[in-house]
Amino acid sequence: MVIGDGRVETMMLMGIVVVAVLALVVVFWWWCFGCGLLKVVVVWRWWWWFTDGLQWFTFYSRLQWYNVYSKKEFNVSSQLDHDNDDDVNDNKDDDLTTLLAIKKELNLLDWDDDNLLNNKTSSNYCQWPHITCNSNHSFVEKLVLSHLNLQGNITPISQLKSLKFLDLSFNTFHGPIPNSFGNLSNLQVLDLSYNKFDGLIPTQLGKLTNLKSLNLSNNLLIGSIPNDLQGLVNLQDFQIFSNHLNGSIPIWVGNLTELRVFTAYENELSGKIPESLGSVSELRSLNLHSNYLEGPIPDGVFEMGKLESLVLTQNKLGGSLPESIGKCRGLSSVRIGDNDLIGNIPRAIGNLSGLTYFEADNNNLSGEIVWEFAHCANLTLLNLASNGFSGIIPPVFGQMVNLQELIVSGNSLFGEIPTSVLSNKNLNKIDLSNNRFNGSIPQSVCNSSRLQYLLLGENSLIGEIPHEIGNCVKLLELQLGGNYLTGTIPPEIGRIKNLQIALNLSFNHLHGQLPPDLGKLDKLVSLDLSNNQLTGNIPLALRGMLSLIDVNFANNHLTGPIPTFTPFQKSPNSSFWRNEGLCGYPLNSNCGNSNDSDDNEAFHHRVSYRIVLAVIGSGLLVFLSVTIVVVLFMMREKQEKAAKTVGNEDDLEIDDSNSNNKPLIIAGNVFVENLKQAIDFDAVVKATLKDSNKISSGTFSTIYKAEMPSGLTLSVKRLKSVDKTILNQQTKMIRELERLSNLCHENLIRPIGFAIYDDVALLLHGFLPNGTLARFLHESSKEADYKPDWPVRLSIAIGVAEGLAFLHHLAIIHLDISSGNVFLDSNFKPLVGEVEISKLLDPSRGTASISAVAGSFGYIPPEYAYTMQVTAPGNVYSFGVVLLEILTTRVPVDEEFGEGVDLVKWVQGAPSRGETPEQILDAKLSTVSFGWRKEMLAGLKVALMCTDTTPAKRPKMKKVVEMLQEITENK
Repeated sequence: MVIGDGRVETMMLMGIVVVAVLALVVVFWWWCFGCGLLKVVVVWRWWWWFTDGLQWFTFYSRLQWYNVYSKKEFNVSSQLDHDNDDDVNDNKDDDLTTLLAIKKELNLLDWDDDNLLNNKTSSNYCQWPHITCNSNHSFVEKLVLSHLNLQGNITPISQLKSLKFLDLSFNTFHGPIPNSFGNLSNLQVLDLSYNKFDGLIPTQLGKLTNLKSLNLSNNLLIGSIPNDLQGLVNLQDFQIFSNHLNGSIPIWVGNLTELRVFTAYENELSGKIPESLGSVSELRSLNLHSNYLEGPIPDGVFEMGKLESLVLTQNKLGGSLPESIGKCRGLSSVRIGDNDLIGNIPRAIGNLSGLTYFEADNNNLSGEIVWEFAHCANLTLLNLASNGFSGIIPPVFGQMVNLQELIVSGNSLFGEIPTSVLSNKNLNKIDLSNNRFNGSIPQSVCNSSRLQYLLLGENSLIGEIPHEIGNCVKLLELQLGGNYLTGTIPPEIGRIKNLQIALNLSFNHLHGQLPPDLGKLDKLVSLDLSNNQLTGNIPLALRGMLSLIDVNFANNHLTGPIPTFTPFQKSPNSSFWRNEGLCGYPLNSNCGNSNDSDDNEAFHHRVSYRIVLAVIGSGLLVFLSVTIVVVLFMMREKQEKAAKTVGNEDDLEIDDSNSNNKPLIIAGNVFVENLKQAIDFDAVVKATLKDSNKISSGTFSTIYKAEMPSGLTLSVKRLKSVDKTILNQQTKMIRELERLSNLCHENLIRPIGFAIYDDVALLLHGFLPNGTLARFLHESSKEADYKPDWPVRLSIAIGVAEGLAFLHHLAIIHLDISSGNVFLDSNFKPLVGEVEISKLLDPSRGTASISAVAGSFGYIPPEYAYTMQVTAPGNVYSFGVVLLEILTTRVPVDEEFGEGVDLVKWVQGAPSRGETPEQILDAKLSTVSFGWRKEMLAGLKVALMCTDTTPAKRPKMKKVVEMLQEITENK
């Protein structure tokens, strides 16, 4: 090591040599010629001078060396500082170069490099959107490019060596994940979810030892979970759900001591859950549903007692539920349905004071339902359906004041229906069907003002239906079929105005006449009164059931003509079989001209009598109006009766094993060339004949999921209300579908093919796994792991508006705009469905019922009541309702709004209730940030403009798109 300058060292050596020589000469001379004492004194004195001089010389030399060295050291230090500054500047320049490359690859127009170059300072890029730099603005630490619909080469990002946080979620990136991401050694968060990345998970990601969160969810990744990732010892959040990963869950996942969240659902994983999973870490959330996992649920999952959410549904898990589940007092959600679990539910379940959801349906669990559930004060849903439980429902369940849904169908439970449970004011759904309950239906059955689903079918209930059933004013579905009920049908059922899904009283011992009050159920879709002992005529008042689609009066003692009513005429004749006194269409028996004429004459006399009263009370103008309405109504009835239908398509069930019963496909085509070999029409038809494949049912169609032998998954729409004349004019229908298949807009669902057999039309579409907007808003938001998602909702609203604006540009009016007809792809991009209906149904010709053409309840514009026409301003109104749903997370029709008040009226009435606009919005979203609240209030303004009661004041859809886009631009 160099310690000084060369000249200094040379001078020191020469001085030492000279002094030493002089000293030796003097000592020698005096030693030879001097006396003894004098020699001693002189030698001592010279020695003192020598050492003293040597010390001074050494000090002086060191002083000179220090001065020289200090100057040199200062020069070295200055050089090092200069080099460090150069390194920092180099980092800045490197990051700038990388960012400019990223900008070019991903077309990021909001990264203003021109302004940066004009200012000649490389640190300005830290002010670009989506970028966060370190404290001294020397390099990039955080890059967030989510929800930007980006695609392109992302490899340059791996050059940002100091990056700690990288979020590329919710885009359309495809191809493999770059291996070079493994070089980002400082990375702590990596989110690549909701893209289209494919291939294997790179093993190089195992080098990211600082990584705390890894999210690769909702992509197209294949292969197994690589063992190289076991090096991620700091991993806390590991999410890989909704891919195509296979193999087993590696044992090392259970050894990650920092792991808090592990979600790998909707993959193809098999094998056992590692025993160690959760035993060495404070695991809080485990979601592995929809895989092929086997073996027991490990005790280790509950070992640390920190678990908050457990979702293992739709696997092949066996064994019993571990007793150790009682350790997790903070566990709020347990979903273990659709497995092969056995044994009893452990009584330790009562320790879970925070339990909110418990679903264990479709297993082989047995024993009694443990009363300890009553200790779970926060329990809102208990689903134990389709197991082997026996015994009674514990009466203490009446203490669970927060319970909203009790589902225990498909077991071997017996005893009377406990009145203590029915006293719960918050109950929304009671499903006790398919058990062995006996006794009568309690008069207190409608104590809960919120009850919407009362399912008591397939039991051994006796006695009469209590008249108090009419107090269930919010009921949507009433299932009492398959019991031993006697007496008459209570007319009070007609007071349940919201009854919509089904009224099923079949397979009982009911007698007497049908109450005309049932005609007040104008929202009811399905009515089944078959297999009873009912007598008398079918009341003409049942024509008030304007929404009726499925009806069944078979196996009774009904008499007289079947009323002329479209739902009756469109029903199969089997719906009226074995009523010896019934006659008329669709039965083959003719009532005879006399009887038919008498019936019609009596009916017209009653109408004429009312007309006369109307003339007396209201004058000539009212008389003329009513006469015109009656004439038009009779003309429509005759037209619909002339277009005879073969049967109710939704009740068709075909035995696949009997080839003679297979329907004959008379027409079919696939419009997409590269899919023609992948689609099998026979497989399409078979899929629509199984209720297990049913996805949803709308006003005009029922949608099924169809798996092709080729592996392709389709969404098949089976039309309900197709005009039979269109089916007879197949050329026109095919031409319209081909034209619609060429519609080019990213927010519209286009048909990719069709198939026709008998009188059934099937339309083929690509399968969309994220379901409908209605499900996203009203189901996903209630889940425990729900996260505020206003940017996603705003993007959905804009997409729906753009799709409708495009249709209006082509002069196409949508017939049924609702959140249930907006579908979401894997990236939550909205696609408007039911577009074909506007071309296959022509409402001006009366080819469907009035309520059907109008659309869905809650979305129908007010002017439709007197115009009976579907218009572009009406579409704008319906979209405004959808936008209000997005903003408030409320359904369009809710009894909480009050009698006759829908979502639009509820929002418009906020000032009279003393509520501010902020109180209307969904608080889970509007309270997240001031920016979100500001954007939501702007969206509320647009929604109110769209739902104006005057059609002429509503903006056009093109203007609506512009206003919503301005919200995103003004962030």
